[in-house]
Amino acid sequence: MINVLAGCRQLLGTAWRMDRARTIASIVLMACGAVAAPLLAVGLGAMTDAVVAGRWRDGALYGVLVAVAAIVSLTFSHFAHVLYFELSELAEIDFDRKLIALSNGAVGIAHHEQAEQADSLTVLQHEGRRFRTGLEALFGGVSLVLAMVVTAVLLARLHPLLLLLPLAAIPPLYTGRLAERRLDAAKTANAESVRLSLNLFGLATSSRHAGEVRVFRLEEQLRHRRAELWANATAGLHRARTAAAVTQVAGQLVFAAAYVGGVLLILRDATTGRHSVGAVVLAVALAAQVNQQVTTAVALMQDLYRMASTYRRLEQISATVAGPDPTSAGHPPPERLRAGIVFDDVEFSYPASDAVALRGVDLALPAGSVVAVVGENGAGKTTLVKLLCGFYQPTRGRLLVDGVDLRELPIEAWRQRIAAGFQDFVRYELLARQAVGVGDLAQIDDAAAVRAALDRARGADLLDHLPGGLETPLGKRYADGAELSGGQWQKLALGRALMRQTPLLLVLDEPTSALDPEAEHGLFERYAEQSRRVAAVTGAITVLVSHRFSTVRMADRIIVVRDGRIAEVGSHAELVRAGGQYAELYALQARAYQ
Repeated sequence: MINVLAGCRQLLGTAWRMDRARTIASIVLMACGAVAAPLLAVGLGAMTDAVVAGRWRDGALYGVLVAVAAIVSLTFSHFAHVLYFELSELAEIDFDRKLIALSNGAVGIAHHEQAEQADSLTVLQHEGRRFRTGLEALFGGVSLVLAMVVTAVLLARLHPLLLLLPLAAIPPLYTGRLAERRLDAAKTANAESVRLSLNLFGLATSSRHAGEVRVFRLEEQLRHRRAELWANATAGLHRARTAAAVTQVAGQLVFAAAYVGGVLLILRDATTGRHSVGAVVLAVALAAQVNQQVTTAVALMQDLYRMASTYRRLEQISATVAGPDPTSAGHPPPERLRAGIVFDDVEFSYPASDAVALRGVDLALPAGSVVAVVGENGAGKTTLVKLLCGFYQPTRGRLLVDGVDLRELPIEAWRQRIAAGFQDFVRYELLARQAVGVGDLAQIDDAAAVRAALDRARGADLLDHLPGGLETPLGKRYADGAELSGGQWQKLALGRALMRQTPLLLVLDEPTSALDPEAEHGLFERYAEQSRRVAAVTGAITVLVSHRFSTVRMADRIIVVRDGRIAEVGSHAELVRAGGQYAELYALQARAYQ
């Protein structure tokens, strides 16, 4: 119950913050509609006594009052619905904003790569669409409490024992809470199956994957696997719902027995002359309303418990996803790198993994240098990049920027001095200008800056293929959006990476995987040339990650990563003379391209 009350407080606080006037009006309208119901029962009883006694004028007056109460009961809640439906839309937007902030406000990206956190985010995304139900339950709950108080007073006037009737609501409320707990546990247990099923649905319906799905004839396999996952998830949820329904029915039977007993009690008093016929009508009407109130209370408690669980889950993720602490970092990034970046006995393991991704890394990246990182798949190249960008912190050791531990730098300030292009780049379905300009938000509307960045990325020719140039919408989310090839999307990503002209660190992690070796080689040569110009201003370090050894030979320093360790470091000529792994792999690739 404490969690439910806390959830109600948070939900009411959200509604109050979104729109105070609508919140007050919704509560007032719902309360008036709820109180009108027991007053309608009073009017029915009084009207019955007046008719039996032959007081037709009084009976007509009570009839009018009954009609007014009926109109208020039926219409006021409808007007309240209109208001809190609008509130719920605002609340959903606010909740989405919180989820976005939570997802992107952390120092690192560990929560994106952990299945448990991903499952929780999946549940939250679904539950975040239930604010309309939650607000209805909240406002309905407030009005229901008021209606139950009025009903209890009226029942007490008829017979003191009838005050026990609301107490009979406790068993169904308790069993309703147990049922909702079971459903919530089932949702959490089946979240992974739901998440995987939605992923398969996306694969089967995305235009981006349509070609490969058809070539490999994966349609039936995707449908079968999705159906199997969905069947498993729905089977678990069905079992939970069935058990929850049985639990709820048991509680409702307790109240039904009390309901029948209360009606029989008043009927007995009526036969002995202690109550009038109108009192019997009032008792039956009130007992029916108590039955409805209890049924409503059970449903509302389930909805409120669900919303409370949503807020609790949000708080749990917030507690595990640490955001940047602006007070913990006292050293701003340098305006210019003078010494460079040093890995000092760095070791790293991914969360929830026993495997060591990097071990005993002692490595210096001199200021102003162009550094290439090569190695086989899974060697640890991308892990090095993630540490450089501050996505993770070393498990052991330090990462020093001009002698200052990266942990002591404000992470947001550090990232503002980074430019990056990743292999798994984002296809922003925006205007072409925006898709490149987000690389430096301050210049997103500067067409000249965007064109210059595309030119640095050798992607200016792409604009010739776009009907509206930089103002062309991209992707199929637009009715008239332009669809691009993989290489064209990658050119936009490269332009985005080069929007910031004075970074301290430029990271290009497999940025040209969609390009042919000759094009990649030409781009890397140009990057190296531009990097040296930037290095003269800021001492910037450029880190190039590639599988193609022939394209990185122009780098000042080449780092060979093997099994999470630094196997070799040196220039191309030095490593070839050493005859180690680099020389062997370079020779193999050279022969492959002959």
